[in-house]
Amino acid sequence: MVMVVGVDGCPHGWLCLRLDTETGALTHTVHASAQALLTEEPRPAAMAIDMPIGLPAAGSRACDLEARKLLSGPRKSSVFPAPIRPAIHAPTHDLASEITHQVDGRRVSAQAYGLFHKIGRLDARLTPEHQAWVHEVHPEVSFWAWNGGLPLLDGKKTRPGRAERRALIDAHFGRDARKAVRDAYLVRAVSHDDIHDAFAALWTSRRLLAGTARRVPTTPAPLDDTGLRMEIWY
Repeated sequence: MVMVVGVDGCPHGWLCLRLDTETGALTHTVHASAQALLTEEPRPAAMAIDMPIGLPAAGSRACDLEARKLLSGPRKSSVFPAPIRPAIHAPTHDLASEITHQVDGRRVSAQAYGLFHKIGRLDARLTPEHQAWVHEVHPEVSFWAWNGGLPLLDGKKTRPGRAERRALIDAHFGRDARKAVRDAYLVRAVSHDDIHDAFAALWTSRRLLAGTARRVPTTPAPLDDTGLRMEIWY
């Protein structure tokens, strides 16, 4: 059994889609913690996760800047700057924003700060050794590559945007596979875009296993202060 996994954060933890590449069987679960996600057995050959891996001490990551260039148009705004490491464990939005402003001269939006806790929990568990099989992705970049190098036209929370993403997923994985995941969870626990983003990560995970995935930056990825490579795969 050779397993690949696509992961997206959701309100109750981490939505994890697992594909057995030998049988084509797709299973899914929601892990409550980063520890549970990273220690599940059997360990996958490749895990693609929509969450920053590697945090800068200051400034912007090259992978985020290059991902925005790939997307262009309205979809580029979906690539948020990764938090800087000095601010990641700030207990309040105001403090995180103040620390970031002192270091970088910019503020942190409330939407971005809403992800700090989950990013920090994952960061605390990751080591450079994990990056042999755990890889950062950004769903909009994966969808861009999946769509022949064209950004999707509409935002993921809009009705046309959901239809665009469903069309790609259903053509590749099958409508029944997507519907089985949707039917398993309440929308307030796992949203439509959580499911779509996890499938985008799973699509990239298959490419990682096959050796056809690409990344930004294309040059050797910079390391953060803990030795984690800062790169986005698609």
